[in-house]
Amino acid sequence: MRVMVGDIGGTNARLRIAVRADGQWRVERERAYPSRRYDGLAPIVREFLAEGNEPAPRSACLAIAGPVRVGASHETVRVTNLPWEIDSRVLAQAIGFERVRLVNDFQAVGYGIEALDEQDLIVLQRGEPVAQGPCGVIGAGTGLGQAIMVWHGDHYHSISTEGGHAEFGPTDDLQLELARYLLEQEGHASYELILSGHGLARLYRFLRARGTTPESPAVARVIAEGDPAAAITNAAQRDRDPLALETIELFVRVYGAQAGNLALTAGATGGVYIAGGIAPKILSQLQSEGFIEAFRNKANMSHYVAAIPVRVVVNEAVGLLGAALVASRL
Repeated sequence: MRVMVGDIGGTNARLRIAVRADGQWRVERERAYPSRRYDGLAPIVREFLAEGNEPAPRSACLAIAGPVRVGASHETVRVTNLPWEIDSRVLAQAIGFERVRLVNDFQAVGYGIEALDEQDLIVLQRGEPVAQGPCGVIGAGTGLGQAIMVWHGDHYHSISTEGGHAEFGPTDDLQLELARYLLEQEGHASYELILSGHGLARLYRFLRARGTTPESPAVARVIAEGDPAAAITNAAQRDRDPLALETIELFVRVYGAQAGNLALTAGATGGVYIAGGIAPKILSQLQSEGFIEAFRNKANMSHYVAAIPVRVVVNEAVGLLGAALVASRL
């Protein structure tokens, strides 16, 4: 079986031809395109297909950064951070495919969980998984993605959510200060304002403004010159910078608390998976006590979440794997 899959975001559109044989997926061809250079997705797909010598697949699943509206026979989405509106039926006709399925990018991550091997997962809490029980997927990256997986027939069905935009619930005095800071600076306080690349930089500014831990001039220069989230992470892990370490520690505790909230909301007796681009970069901090302590800190429901397995996804292609599974089921 040959399918086309894609991960379509505001910066890049990544397309892949995937082939399934003997129960395994193999990448036949892959390329990324700068999204903003094109006026829509169809020209990118046509260019990708024209570059290959192989026959074009007949079905595709594209994971899109944006909320997907599902109709009776097609899906539509307005891409976040791009002036594109995509209709799966119109796109299929434009590129000559029998069927194109559009899914939210984090929904695709949920589908991809079933395609992972043990080496793709790092255990934070073994728990006592319930076979075919619901699962939760959460991932901090550009934003905060969340999905719920429910068993359907012979596989999991992934349901996208916008739970990352839920209001932030402080759990201690420091987080109460953070909530006030967010209300003053942003006008609202949500988990995505904290648990994202921009959120990591926002936490750093909050802790710097408190004045209890001085900022290193060297770290300040690196932050000003490049990617703040990467600079803070590197300063914490490589240089053991006190303010950067304090930032990551607060980030991890809020992350654990919201992962626990998702576990309760989804009834995730099958497990919670921590995905997204940030988790593999701060794996050692996620493996510290702070994350699981916050995950379990649920009053009379602490025993419930203590039995839920928690794993970090370290395979960055999990969304494309999920899209391939969806396309194969078309």
